[in-house]
Amino acid sequence: MSANSEVKVYLDKQEYGKKGVRLLKVYRDGNVHYAEEMVVRVLLSGPAFTTSYTEASNKAVVATDSIKNTIYVKAKFSKVVGTIELFAAELGNHFLDQYSWVEAANVSIQRLRWARMIVDGKPHPHSFWRDGTETRDTNVVVRRACPGKRSCFIKSAINDLLVMKTTGSSFEDFVTDEYRTLPDMKDRIMSTSIDCKWDFLLPSNTPENLQIALDQIPFDAIFDSVRQVTCDTFAKDESASVQATLYLMAEQTIKNWKWVEKVSYALPNKHYFPVDLSYFRGTKNLQEHADVYQPIIDPAGYITAVVARSHAGPASKI
Repeated sequence: MSANSEVKVYLDKQEYGKKGVRLLKVYRDGNVHYAEEMVVRVLLSGPAFTTSYTEASNKAVVATDSIKNTIYVKAKFSKVVGTIELFAAELGNHFLDQYSWVEAANVSIQRLRWARMIVDGKPHPHSFWRDGTETRDTNVVVRRACPGKRSCFIKSAINDLLVMKTTGSSFEDFVTDEYRTLPDMKDRIMSTSIDCKWDFLLPSNTPENLQIALDQIPFDAIFDSVRQVTCDTFAKDESASVQATLYLMAEQTIKNWKWVEKVSYALPNKHYFPVDLSYFRGTKNLQEHADVYQPIIDPAGYITAVVARSHAGPASKI
């Protein structure tokens, strides 16, 4: 097929930068050390970069290697690396301060979970172990708004929090049709790998006032609280379904924190089905007799929802 020279195209959207920038920041307080390992991605955008795509001009391009170096230098001198939302905002503001033609900086940080070793019954001052695959994540977009102001969008997350309980979960009274084979389950193992995200709303402001607003939000305390609410609700709720438990988790976080606008969860079922052992001398291992289970990875149920703060009714309790 020959190209049509009359067809017009344009650059609809653009971002570029560096991803997979791995860093470890060690804080030392005497012989007690603290370790923060993370993976950073920074993407820059703005009309000035258009010609690098359409005219092969690099005049506005900040090398991605320079972006990587900036991340390491900022990590060296920053006081907020451990609070990844503040560090991401610090990086985003730097790129807007440093390069007047950058319209937006999109910064994502994933922090890996290192837990302090317990040695001889006590937390070891400088030894750690990888506490599962769970990560703490954030995505911060700092953008030029009206003249002299900036907007800042922040989404934080817990990803891959693997949980299980061996009772306290049922699934009954669901649709019966010609395709149903699953019986009502009055008691079952409940397990899932939780992904939870929550959004902060910050109005456009001057860079100075935006920083004041950022400093007022207790990001670390909110993360700890969301994680604790998630685990507590999972453990304590006599679950009628994953959907019902998910809603309780999200509702509680919105009630707890005035800065959180919405909470989303994704909970894939990690199924554990009793193994039918009746073929072996009539051994009973189903329903109330079950204690040997087969883990099933796929196919799996997948339950998601977004729960948002309502501004129409009475104010939520803070």
